[in-house]
Amino acid sequence: MPTTSIYIVGPSSTGKTTLCRALAEKLGLNSDAIVGEVAREVMRRTGFTRNDVGRLEMQRAIMEAHLLEEEKKSGARIQLCDRSAIDPIVYALLTAIDEHDAKEKYERLTDSEAFQRALMRYRNAIFVLLAPVQEWLVDDGVRNTENQLEYFGLFKKTLAELDISFHEIGKEMMGLGDRVDRVLGIAQL
Repeated sequence: MPTTSIYIVGPSSTGKTTLCRALAEKLGLNSDAIVGEVAREVMRRTGFTRNDVGRLEMQRAIMEAHLLEEEKKSGARIQLCDRSAIDPIVYALLTAIDEHDAKEKYERLTDSEAFQRALMRYRNAIFVLLAPVQEWLVDDGVRNTENQLEYFGLFKKTLAELDISFHEIGKEMMGLGDRVDRVLGIAQL
């Protein structure tokens, strides 16, 4: 039986982790089927801070850690991912100093064999893009809560450029139960 992979992506403070936890509980998933957010662990381990978001080294480290977790936890009937390898690309693009810098960062992040393997999976997966909800923005000293609409637009553009289908959930659906039901409906679970 093929794996149903669900990726919850979007800017900071859009409810990704909260939605993933609720989905995992509703589906009865154990930790072997869940790829959690890796950025904080990478930042803790490497000493990167939110001031380093524009550094390609930070985004590459986050991407590699996420892809490694995806591969380690593959094989379950349902795989639930809090973020994806697309997230570091979006953050690198937003912090680029100009078009040339953006193109170079994009190419350097997407040229790896591991990313190209993931891209093939992503094109057959379920991506749910969460839109910013102003009332939910919380600055905890780690998350970047500026430019939420720009981040959201870059997510849409990047997913489309990589030929990854996605479903949007925004402020029109703020109830957690409604969001869980929406994702389950999209995934036909």
